Amino acid sequence: MPNPKRRHSQQRGAKRRTHYKATAETWSIDPVTGESHLRHRAHWVEGKLYYRGRVVVDKNPAAATEDETNQ
Repeated sequence: MPNPKRRHSQQRGAKRRTHYKATAETWSIDPVTGESHLRHRAHWVEGKLYYRGRVVVDKNPAAATEDETNQ
């Protein structure tokens, strides 16, 4: 792997790093639950995992099977 022949100054490194900036995370509100969450991430609400307004995982599978049989 190539290495520099001479040492770079601290100023050169600082100039290169000026473009790396910390950005604030973007939050959204779920249309179904009304909970705020990070964008493009699934979030838990009352034992259910929601993504884009849909239930992806239900922690209580017994309740899910009861709902299906009642329909």
